[in-house]
Amino acid sequence: MMIVRISDDSLALALGADALASAFAAAGATVERVSSWGMHWLEPLVEIDGIGYGPATIDDVPAILDGTSALNIGPIAEHPFIKPQQRLTFARAGRTRPLSLEDYEATGGWSGLRRAQSMSGEAVIAEVTQSGLRGRGGAGFPAGIKWNTVAKAPGGRKYVVCNADEGDSGTFADRMLMEGDPFQLIEGLAICAHAVGAQTAYIYTRSEYPHAIAKLRAAIDLAAAIIAPLHMEVREGAGAYVCGEETSLLNSIEGKRGVVRAKPPLPALEGLFGCPTVVNNVLTIAAIPHILSEGGAAEYAALGVDRSLGTKPIQLAGNIKHGGLYETAFGISLHDLVYTVGGGTASGRPVKAVQVGGPLGAYIPPTQFDLPFDYEAYARADALIGHGGVVVVDDSADMGRLARFAMEFCAVESCGKCTPCRIGSTRGVELLDRIRAGAEVLDPVGALPQMHNAPKVARTADQDIALLEELCDTMKFGSLCALGGFTPYPVLSALKHWPEDFT
Repeated sequence: MMIVRISDDSLALALGADALASAFAAAGATVERVSSWGMHWLEPLVEIDGIGYGPATIDDVPAILDGTSALNIGPIAEHPFIKPQQRLTFARAGRTRPLSLEDYEATGGWSGLRRAQSMSGEAVIAEVTQSGLRGRGGAGFPAGIKWNTVAKAPGGRKYVVCNADEGDSGTFADRMLMEGDPFQLIEGLAICAHAVGAQTAYIYTRSEYPHAIAKLRAAIDLAAAIIAPLHMEVREGAGAYVCGEETSLLNSIEGKRGVVRAKPPLPALEGLFGCPTVVNNVLTIAAIPHILSEGGAAEYAALGVDRSLGTKPIQLAGNIKHGGLYETAFGISLHDLVYTVGGGTASGRPVKAVQVGGPLGAYIPPTQFDLPFDYEAYARADALIGHGGVVVVDDSADMGRLARFAMEFCAVESCGKCTPCRIGSTRGVELLDRIRAGAEVLDPVGALPQMHNAPKVARTADQDIALLEELCDTMKFGSLCALGGFTPYPVLSALKHWPEDFT
């Protein structure tokens, strides 16, 4: 009996994978639903005996089954998009059935947890620290230091929280892992809980991820005996972008409005329900099972560059020919990602810019595409790696309009807790509109706007640009969290590299 493997990933489902699977079953094939390989431009991707066919439709079923299909891409594992990758976090992608305990066990699943349970919490944290693992959600804070802080914090009750509120544009690695390899996330959380002495673990994700939520809840039930006595559950958020910030996320889990908390105290000392709490994102936690496997920490630390060690799942999106997930060691250049891996733009037009790190990441011009994927290198370039989303735009893009979108996005998504973010973003939209309109306005000289009897002079576009830069500086250093603090990155980078788009 011929075995046909088709992903049940959300993207594949959106492109007709269920109907395609039914057509193969009706034709007499045995269909297995597996995780996605991450070659999204080829979905729905069909695999038979290791050979891939895609993107496939129902009309392609007969030719695929008789071996005459022109959609044949050869052995998937040898494909130029897959073969060069260094897949550790996504080692099972495309290879296993998401809710099969048998598949997970056969591919090394639970070995990290079993080894961790034979060690003290201190020893586990030492290996995580040795690996050089840094938070994969944005700031890149060392995971071992955070875990150690929680482990040593006084208190009889401690929590582990997985931040799965993946809200950045052009990112999908969290969703892919939750839908395709949920046991790996569960194992990572169980190891973390053992290391820091936590009794409860929460996975916080957004309601827009119904397939991920269903997979996680089913996987938690299947793994209940393995992770006992740890209690684990999934909590759904309503999709507010600010709930990706750790303290806002904790408020949401507690049933409160998702607003940012002032720090200190840090969540590691006073987090969920006032108790010491580890908050790490999906890709950080999912890296743990490999690190805790025999020799895994040393292998992880041997990859990457400088202080950016291990691998980074990078998501290629936007106007790009080969969009999908590409996991590799830190240090790869943007040029290689965009052109060698991604194949350039899908439109065939020249690349104008790449935004790395979500909607609040800087826009990087092709002249800086030699920039290595490295936290410190990006910081020196006034840019962010963030969650690893790489969104490409071609030369038809209006960078002034994209800069305005960043300010408008911040205005819409702000929790309203601090003035620089709440008011600054709204004033930023107004300033950008005025600059792009090229209009001069009359302003009081050295007086507040409400003083209508003050003498007035015309303010030029150059003065408005200077005012915008000053506003961005206030938001960057005065905002309570990264939402307001990072909004200036796309605005200032667009203004710096494409000033002609603002006139």
